[in-house]
Amino acid sequence: MTPELKKHNHPVPKGPVVVVVLDGVGIGRHDEGDAVYLARTPVMDWLDTVALKTQMFAHGTHVGMPTDSDMGNSEVGHNALGAGKIYDQGAKLVDNVIKSGDLFDDANPASETWRKLVDRVLENGSTLHLIGLLSDGNVHSHIDHVEALLADAAKRGVKRARLHPLLDGRDVAGQSSHLYVERIEKFMNDLDGDYRIASGGGRMLVTMDRYEAEWDMVERGWNAHVLGEGPKVASAMEAIEAARDNDPSVNDQFIPAFVVCENGQPIGTIEDGDSVLFFNFRGDRAIELTRAFEQDDFDKFDRKRRPDVLYAGMMQYDGDLGIPAHFLVTPPSIEGTMGERLADAGVKQLAVSETQKYGHVTYFWNGNRTEPFNADLETYIEIPSDRVVFDQRPWMKAAEITDAVMNQLRGDSDIKFARVNYPNGDMVGHTGSLEAAIVAVEASDLSLGRLLKCIEKLGGAAIVTADHGNSDQMFQIDKKTGEFATNEKGERIPHTAHTLNPVPLRIYAPSIQDSLELADVEPRRLSNIASTALMLMGYEAPEDLDASLIAFGD
Repeated sequence: MTPELKKHNHPVPKGPVVVVVLDGVGIGRHDEGDAVYLARTPVMDWLDTVALKTQMFAHGTHVGMPTDSDMGNSEVGHNALGAGKIYDQGAKLVDNVIKSGDLFDDANPASETWRKLVDRVLENGSTLHLIGLLSDGNVHSHIDHVEALLADAAKRGVKRARLHPLLDGRDVAGQSSHLYVERIEKFMNDLDGDYRIASGGGRMLVTMDRYEAEWDMVERGWNAHVLGEGPKVASAMEAIEAARDNDPSVNDQFIPAFVVCENGQPIGTIEDGDSVLFFNFRGDRAIELTRAFEQDDFDKFDRKRRPDVLYAGMMQYDGDLGIPAHFLVTPPSIEGTMGERLADAGVKQLAVSETQKYGHVTYFWNGNRTEPFNADLETYIEIPSDRVVFDQRPWMKAAEITDAVMNQLRGDSDIKFARVNYPNGDMVGHTGSLEAAIVAVEASDLSLGRLLKCIEKLGGAAIVTADHGNSDQMFQIDKKTGEFATNEKGERIPHTAHTLNPVPLRIYAPSIQDSLELADVEPRRLSNIASTALMLMGYEAPEDLDASLIAFGD
């Protein structure tokens, strides 16, 4: 049972407390590759002069990842923000069960689903299929896990396996997919059996849509992975090289779908009797293809053919909806989130973002829960995202998000807590375009200014932060020299992944600003925000959550 919130006696703002997440806006090196530093940000600059200001960790073990060399991401970041404490995340849970051998130990209950996948293939003389993001970014998946699964399958006697890799270019270097393909093909060639790549494509064109933003991506994946329909190539490497010949600057995430064929025929369609594993451990970009495999009443596109397979996910991607029905690793159980505590206390809440980050201020904030805790008290607003590459419209929907938040706060004085995500710094940062990222940060700053004026007029408070870094580093850095890395032409290489940089925290409560001070808390990290917000709302910081970052000087 979630502990009841208790009131304190310090003065607090009469209006709403709003957590503003400037997604991907971290604290960089203040150099020529730092779009946050290069952007004109008068609102954030002004806020630095009037608000409590510090910085927080948003990566590695501070957000439940395996090591501090692991970058943070929006999912674990919003889990930490909403939960108020750190939980071991999918990357760590999967890593633990694989490295310990529990997943492959027949005597261990953790191996049950994996054994079922393998046994079905052995009994039917059929094919084991693995679909997922092929890289070591450790945000959605890790190639080490793929190799471990394939090795155990071969050890158990599986003679035929097909890999359907989705190319990254986002959580790793923008043109590194050939390295992962070379590595996994060499690994599979050394196994006893017919193990090959059958289909794939870039993650932003094929399969890995999220929040139902673009079902066409999923359909392209279905057609390639399941039906064997799509551009025919002799190998995955040929598809990568063809894409780069057509556009030498193409990022791996935008490589078109491909189907590997021999004698004009696909080598790895998914057929009746096969087993299929989606090996991503993160759920947002795995749910839609999972639905296409599992749902009888699926209507998002014409599947043409739905094979009778045993389908499983690396983890269960949505516990509320039971998606998928079969999974290898049990996801973290996140209970007692900030949203749940406020709902139990009868507090009205608001959550707003555009499609690209809507699930982060709802599902992930609420501890991987799809439905509100109390629908009468919680208002969720999704602004539809543009369906374009985001460097073409780097302002995204910041203005519309701001309009929606302001309209709700002005129209309902009973809303006491709101959370809003501006995706610009992250989504545009992933494109690798420095110029577009600068505009993205400036658009977020402009909208933040409008929102802060509204919050101040309502007598409220704002906690302004980020969930991880991204736009704060737009060029790759040579680890040996500390200088920008360059290609053979001497050009700086775009950096499209998240960063390990800290993120800013600004706490602005104009009606009580003079009575606030930063608490002596170390380390400071995203999970401290929940207690901080609760204290601004008049509640004591719960003892079971990470400490508040504010104290009252009165």
